[in-house]
Amino acid sequence: SQVLDTRDVQVFKVTVNGQDAQFAFGEKHSFKGTPLEITFPNELRRGQEAIVEISFESSPQSSALQWLTPEQTSGKKHPFLFSQCQ
Repeated sequence: SQVLDTRDVQVFKVTVNGQDAQFAFGEKHSFKGTPLEITFPNELRRGQEAIVEISFESSPQSSALQWLTPEQTSGKKHPFLFSQCQ
């Protein structure tokens, strides 16, 4: 499993290597946010890569997520999302 930091996001679906994965939010903390625990559908071997895809919706209160407009990026074609919660 993997635990990620979240803050004021709604998660609709999680996949790991193209397969649906179970996920659950932990207890919300006033300033730390809410942990999102993802349970992998299959056990991974040591060194095996996993592609985790999360379908989510943020809100204006999602202070940990920040966006750059396409004009602010080096390619000038696509917006860019980044997180302050590594």
